[in-house]
Amino acid sequence: MTWQLQEQFPELASELVRLLKNAGEPALASQVVGLRIVERCRCGDDFCATFYTEPKPNGPFGPNHRNVVLRPPRGMLIIDVVSDVIACVEVLHRTGIRDKLIALMP
Repeated sequence: MTWQLQEQFPELASELVRLLKNAGEPALASQVVGLRIVERCRCGDDFCATFYTEPKPNGPFGPNHRNVVLRPPRGMLIIDVVSDVIACVEVLHRTGIRDKLIALMP
């Protein structure tokens, strides 16, 4: 089962749009409204709320991968982009998001 980011985490979605625009990434900001959560990170770190918006790769993302490091007021947000498509949203040190994500995808 997949989840619509905008429906499950509306504040995070709004924050991502704002931060991506501020980072000079309007094309990525426009993708946020349609992002789906297809899997969560299962690393087991108690501070990780990372989720995939595209199927998780077997291994590294590959040569067309880049990171966009955002500057949120709390925690860390890093966007993994593959061929100009948001593939993963790394969310760190945001306990509320982590708890809800684990409840959605145990």
